[in-house]
Amino acid sequence: MKITVFGGSGFLGSHICDKLSEAGHAVTIVDLRPSPWLKESQTMLIGSILDEDLVQKAVQSADVVFNYAGIADIGEANNHPIETARINVLGNVTVLEACRKANVKRYIFASSLYVYGKSGGFYRCSKQSCEIYIENYQAQYNLPYTILRYGSLYGPRADNRNAIHRFIHEALTTGSITYYGAPTAIREYVHVDDASSATLAVLDPEFENQNIIITGNQPMHVGDLFDMIAEMLGKKLDIHYQNDPNSGHYQITPYAFMPRIGRKLVPPLTVDLGQGILRVMEEEHKKLYSSLTTEGGYLVSDVQEK
Repeated sequence: MKITVFGGSGFLGSHICDKLSEAGHAVTIVDLRPSPWLKESQTMLIGSILDEDLVQKAVQSADVVFNYAGIADIGEANNHPIETARINVLGNVTVLEACRKANVKRYIFASSLYVYGKSGGFYRCSKQSCEIYIENYQAQYNLPYTILRYGSLYGPRADNRNAIHRFIHEALTTGSITYYGAPTAIREYVHVDDASSATLAVLDPEFENQNIIITGNQPMHVGDLFDMIAEMLGKKLDIHYQNDPNSGHYQITPYAFMPRIGRKLVPPLTVDLGQGILRVMEEEHKKLYSSLTTEGGYLVSDVQEK
């Protein structure tokens, strides 16, 4: 199939583009910046999701359109509510309208577990608004959709807006971690490779006009996660819990009593959380200490023989 991915240069979007190309689909990526992971078989279009002409061109011959563009960080969304509404909500409607005109067969949207509750601030507001628009486009114009509500992602290609990536970066560079909540907070972390594999599966017709939850199957207290990171690094970490009720993040569960139903999709084979975190550590350590190389499992520096 011909598939267009808005936001395909980003953390999750780039992994999904990889999976789509590996499955034999013709992939067009649309983003504000060129993808560092662009494959020869993929097409790259540079521009904004708010550019109606560009969006129409990008979806013109597409069978399926993925939308992973927008502001995805809760803190950033809370600090920039107007920009969040413009990019996330108006951008979503711009793509929906283009898909309607181009008779796209399916619109797949990256949402969040935060739509189930009252936490998440303006980020949650934007995702809830997007879901309502998507459902109404299906009702009004018969545009098929799949809404994917992702949990706490981690893995390669992330930056410090990603929680686990930031935790490891702080641990490696400062010997401490600052966390907005409490050690009893619970998350179901899902590796980006598992999430992108599950995403590929929703191309099946059975997932049309469905709301799907994609999250991990290893619930963990955040305090235990920090203990795991400290044990892997072999040193004591100073953990600073902010216990901030206004952070916008949930404590135990994102769910509140709201009628937003979704099926949960967990891939049968998943990346072990410990192994996944170890890979993130190796990747971040390589960035911080680029002069070191790996030989036989050891990190070594080049030393000139005399």
